Amino acid sequence: MPFASNRRQTRQISIGGVKIGGGAPITVQSMTNTFTHDVPATVAQIHRLEAAGCELVRVAVPDQAAGDAIGLIKNQISIPLIADIHFDYRLAMAAVRAGADALRINPGNIGGAKKVKAVAQLAREWGISIRVGVNSGSLEKDLLRKYGAATAEAMVESALRHIELLQSLDFHNIKLSIKASDVARTVEAYRLLASQTDLPLHVGVTEAGSLVSGTVKSALGIGMLLAEGIGDTIRVSLTRDPVDEIRVGFEILKALKIRQRGPEIVSCPTCGRCEIDLVGIVERVEAALLTMTTPVRLAIMGCVVNGPGEAREADIGIAGGKGHGVLFKKGKVVGKVPEDKLVETFLKEVEQYV
Repeated sequence: MPFASNRRQTRQISIGGVKIGGGAPITVQSMTNTFTHDVPATVAQIHRLEAAGCELVRVAVPDQAAGDAIGLIKNQISIPLIADIHFDYRLAMAAVRAGADALRINPGNIGGAKKVKAVAQLAREWGISIRVGVNSGSLEKDLLRKYGAATAEAMVESALRHIELLQSLDFHNIKLSIKASDVARTVEAYRLLASQTDLPLHVGVTEAGSLVSGTVKSALGIGMLLAEGIGDTIRVSLTRDPVDEIRVGFEILKALKIRQRGPEIVSCPTCGRCEIDLVGIVERVEAALLTMTTPVRLAIMGCVVNGPGEAREADIGIAGGKGHGVLFKKGKVVGKVPEDKLVETFLKEVEQYV
């Protein structure tokens, strides 16, 4: 059964013009790592994220200067803007008034029930949603005492507590996240939470790490949950340029055949039979096609063992030889190209194809 067909049915909310849950496509989002008050730097980074396919973007609002920047940033970008608030409910109020499309808060650290009520009332008046974000590293002290650690059960109890508070205030435009930095606890927590609410879920493994370790942990955690039908929007958390988070996010969705955006590149790991600079060729092709949105299957192979077969199965493919590559298009050989012309020729064929 295709993974896209077993989606958990959730309520639907809107963030700007983007639908979340209720059968809408699973969205890929990221968070800027610039200082939010540096409007030119933040806008420039968001533009790069937009070009890579980012569909929602979140910015940290740690102080009033960042809050004041929300409106200036929003006026210069095309995707919905989410304000990430901790500790000071006044910053949440300022972000709403400045035009943020949604809030991410943890009601447990925003300053008590009265302050949560003020934020919820204003968000309702402005018609924006709130993401309740529970992280294992910032769990309430009473729950840590009760469970002895930030267990999956403790995290779920925290999330349900916050949901109950918001719903008691007649606020229902909610989505949830419940993240830990290890895969097993994250998956366990989301499974448990998904069994107890129909609210849309934002899925990710928090503080996943650098490019390699973070990609592996995110692919496992997010991938397992999506394969079970859990998740309405995702963020891959990397200690890295956030553009890489978008690339990895879409690769996870493509690998599960849930969404297709941009090229799927099949390439071999290389061995002693490879007689072209396959690594360099693949990297140059990937960089050139980073912003391409059309789904296309490409094969860039290094030798004659599996190369011709994979190249024939792709829309456009290369099977490497000694200092050259054989170019395939829709299963047919269309030419033999010298290595120094391979990337240029290959990219022209891709451009013509799409």
